[in-house]
Amino acid sequence: MKDFLLIYRADYGVVANASPEEMQVRTQGWMDWIAGIAAQNKLTDRGNRLMPQATVLKNEDIVTDGPFAEIKESIMGYSIIKATSMEEAAALSKGCPIFKVGGTVEVREINAL
Repeated sequence: MKDFLLIYRADYGVVANASPEEMQVRTQGWMDWIAGIAAQNKLTDRGNRLMPQATVLKNEDIVTDGPFAEIKESIMGYSIIKATSMEEAAALSKGCPIFKVGGTVEVREINAL
């Protein structure tokens, strides 16, 4: 088995403008989806949500606030899963609740060298 990083991206404006009831439904969707992966013994780290504020370093001397206004999608969070291949990792990602708010999942194999 290999470890894969799932990177969740979405528009913070869409996510932030949810009602408390919508947030509760979304949270339950995430909990159910992650529990399904864990039940298959393929969850390495459930990960966390990320705050919308960031600092971007372009080199040692240039530090700016980010993410930038012209970028619609922001990284919302991440998880680490186990899979035998990129195809299996992508298949496990297909039920991700981020798709319900127009988001995306980037699947990256972790190089454990």
